Parts: sequence; structure tokens; C-alpha cells
Amino acid sequence: MQNFTLLLLILMVYSCSDPIKEAKESNKITERVVWKKVDTIDIRSFNKDLEVGKLTMDVGVYFPSNLDTAFHKVTLAQMMESIRNAKEIFQPTGVQINLLFVKTGEVNPEYFSIQANEVPGIPETEYVNMYVHAKRHPSQLTGHAKEAFTSIIEPEESNERTIYLITLQDVFFPFMEVSEGRNWTVKSVRTGGLSFPTYSYSNTIPSAYRGVITISNLARPDRLRGTVAHELGHKVMNVSHEYKSTDPGHEVFADGGLMLYGDGEDIPSGKEGRWHLERLHLSPFLYRIEDGTKIWNSDYKEGGHYYDPLYGEKVIYFSGKEEIDTNW
Repeated sequence: MQNFTLLLLILMVYSCSDPIKEAKESNKITERVVWKKVDTIDIRSFNKDLEVGKLTMDVGVYFPSNLDTAFHKVTLAQMMESIRNAKEIFQPTGVQINLLFVKTGEVNPEYFSIQANEVPGIPETEYVNMYVHAKRHPSQLTGHAKEAFTSIIEPEESNERTIYLITLQDVFFPFMEVSEGRNWTVKSVRTGGLSFPTYSYSNTIPSAYRGVITISNLARPDRLRGTVAHELGHKVMNVSHEYKSTDPGHEVFADGGLMLYGDGEDIPSGKEGRWHLERLHLSPFLYRIEDGTKIWNSDYKEGGHYYDPLYGEKVIYFSGKEEIDTNW
């Protein structure tokens, strides 16, 4: 009887699986989008004020042509205005934006909505700050997100140095936060913009996609003004939501600095300013033109975590989360 039961269980498991289907999925070939340039956007005019020898970031724009008709959170006109705003916000720092292209094409609707990273299994505790925790337990792209970026981003020699602004309808970012005592809860945020920063993903994100920024909501005036600049800040300063005396966190609502959720646009310098300006100027996404050649900044030495040796002393050693109950 026991042998018969075991045989029955084996047959049930086998009948529930499809080896042929599983083999096909494991060898799935992601179809790449056929992009074309948007003729109505004058790239040369946008870049007419670029200065030779000035620190520069290369930015490309991918805007799907077949977004759902009910989606109105981002238009191409809004995207371009937000990039112009970012150009203005970064101007005082001595960093300029070089717009490489603006392209449109039909994207597989399966990729209109993605979950950015796998749900983390190890929460951040009071023993170390979020940057140390992220170095030890970096975020992991979901397989679906990797497929989306493989489909969207065109292979180029300079992929890992280029920043890509990609319009998607929904990008969800799950993270863990303390609820009470020794309990944590998973929170998933519907993002208006997500920068996939190396301080969070480090070596886990494929180099070809480390310049990705998704944009999903520019509908409000404050989002239109600051979202692209804010997400570029995450990417090129490689810091979370923080500013002067405000410690980093997943969600920090306050005014003052560009890297907070608020109306601020300041990019401060020095230790008091958390080295934001200095870290910006060291970014591997920046270069200078010398004798007609791009001279890139040095690349990350350890994948781009917050304390990467690239930054030398331009780091802050924060304490862990104070809100965790020490009497658990």
C-alpha cells in the first residue's frame, strides 16, 4: 500500500509539470524592440549649449508608442520638459546633460508593468546603516525586469556608461520596514521614478543595465519639475534619500535637498553636505571631451556600493535605524 501511494504521488507531481514547456521557458529568447527616432525632437537644439571640457552625462530616452490608452501619467512632452528641468537643476554643479536620442517603438505590453527587485528576505536592523546592509545584501533584479531591459535597451559598447530614461506604466519597488518590536512587514511602493542605483544593486545588476531609470509619473507639477533630476541624482551621486542632517531612508519627505521627497533642489558639498557634489563629480557616468575624445571618470572598483573605494573619504558612516525596539 505504501509503495502504491508513493507511485501515485510521483505520477501526480509529474502530471502537474510540463518538461517541454519548462525547457522552452528556460531558453526563452527575448524579442528586442524595433526603435525609431522621434523626428519632432530636435536633439541638436537641445544640446546647443554643451560646453567642451565640462563634466557631462549621456542620456537616452525610450518612449513606448503603444502604451495603454488609459495611461496619462507620462507624455513625451512631459518627459522632455522634465529633462530640461534636470538640465537647469544640475547647471550650478558644473555638470551638463548630453541628450543622445529620443526613440519610440512598440514594447511588449508584458513589460509595461514590472516589479523592480525580488522581495528582500533579510531586513535592515539597528546594527548597521542601510548602505552597509545593501552592500552585504544587495537588491536583486527580478527575472521579469531583466527581460524587459533586454528587450528595451539596444546593445552598445557604452551601455554601462549611458543613462536610459524609460517610460513604463508601473514599476513596483518592494522593501522591508520595521512594524514593531521584532516584526517587519514588506511594503511595495508604486514608483513615479526609479533609478536602480548601484548603492542598492551593486554587482547584482548587469553592467549593460546599470544606467536604467524608469519614469512612470510626471503628471503633478512637482513631479514634472523634479522627478528626472531626482532620479538622475540617485544614479550619479549614488546616494539614497538624504540631505545634510537627514539620514538616508527608502522614503524621506522633507524640503531642502534634491535627494529628498519635497521641493528642494540643493546639491550640497563638503562633509556637512554629505559630499553630494563631490560624489557627483566622481561618477563613472560622467566624462569630459578632450581633443574630441570622451575621457570617462574612473569606474567603480567594487561594483558601486556607497562605500566603493572610488569615493575615498567622500562617505558618511551613519548609525543604524533608531526606531527599532531595543527591548525586543
